[in-house]
Amino acid sequence: MKLLLIEDDVETATYVAKGFCDLGHTVDVAADGREGLYLCTNETYEVVIVDRRLPFLDGLSLVKAVRAAGIRTPILFLTTVDGVDDRVEGLEAGGDDYLVKPFAFSELAARVNALFRRPPLGGEQTVLQVADLKMDLIRRKVTRRGQPIELLPREFRLLEFLMRNAEQVVTRTMLLERVWDFHFDPKTNVVETHISRLRAKVDKPFDEELIHTVHRAGYRLHAPH
Repeated sequence: MKLLLIEDDVETATYVAKGFCDLGHTVDVAADGREGLYLCTNETYEVVIVDRRLPFLDGLSLVKAVRAAGIRTPILFLTTVDGVDDRVEGLEAGGDDYLVKPFAFSELAARVNALFRRPPLGGEQTVLQVADLKMDLIRRKVTRRGQPIELLPREFRLLEFLMRNAEQVVTRTMLLERVWDFHFDPKTNVVETHISRLRAKVDKPFDEELIHTVHRAGYRLHAPH
């Protein structure tokens, strides 16, 4: 496995890099956010580990830039910023997992391995279509009736999950786990907020709604017949 570690603390970077190298992995280390962003966008990695507090470019802005560039490499935040709102913010920015310092290397290695093993939402299929809504997973493009729809990375992932489960009810818990990688309830309205934003882009400009709320159950992407 080829990893990128973006960490400005020399002691932590040395400890983590040595641990993964001892397991037989290759590790590139960047000491600041600008270098980390350059490597993320010019090299290919299986997993990226990033601190939030970095010189020149903070980890949150770095991850947002990576996702805006269409790069879907799994990213794990490794940081001392440990509030629930901070975790939500990190995952909202495009992170796939969040581990707080101090940490056990064994847990870090297990989480990295889990991210590496996790199948991408894309699978083998490269184009999804429900009614007149089409998603191109390679080009990262969404259209409805041929009209382009601009989505943020998390909105894209949310819509992808809904389209893969079209005509089925998906619960809030399912969305938290599969789209945000939360295995706990963050006690926020993050799902509802993103569904609302998605509806404004996917449904509002058109005369037929595709995204439906199922009372006390969740949501369903339903194609009108």
